[in-house]
Amino acid sequence: MPTGAVIVYAVYQRDWRLLTAACLWTLVNPVLFVPPETEDAWMTRAVLAERWWLTEEANGTMGLGYPNVCNTGGALASVVALYAAWRRRPVSAAIATIVMGGLKLWWLREIVQKYDAREEGTSSHR
Repeated sequence: MPTGAVIVYAVYQRDWRLLTAACLWTLVNPVLFVPPETEDAWMTRAVLAERWWLTEEANGTMGLGYPNVCNTGGALASVVALYAAWRRRPVSAAIATIVMGGLKLWWLREIVQKYDAREEGTSSHR
């Protein structure tokens, strides 16, 4: 979650090493960690729900339908945040970064609820 904010900060500071590190982290993070033993953690369920949403439900992550509109709004907010960071407008960059993260979490909350509701009808792993 904090990688987006780090990228915006790196652009604002013109810290290309930090930007490179954040981008590399984004690429290697999914393969660095072993799968968790349980699904108790909310973020673990968010990752599983996202996979389920994309593969089994054949949904995308962007669009004007709910809940994907949250992700679409978050993507637009990230563009605003990066532009504001580049122009060195700290208040605009900070607000857009908060909106970006908030909308991403909202989208995740919605698909986790759908994922958990699906699981309630079957035997639970938790």
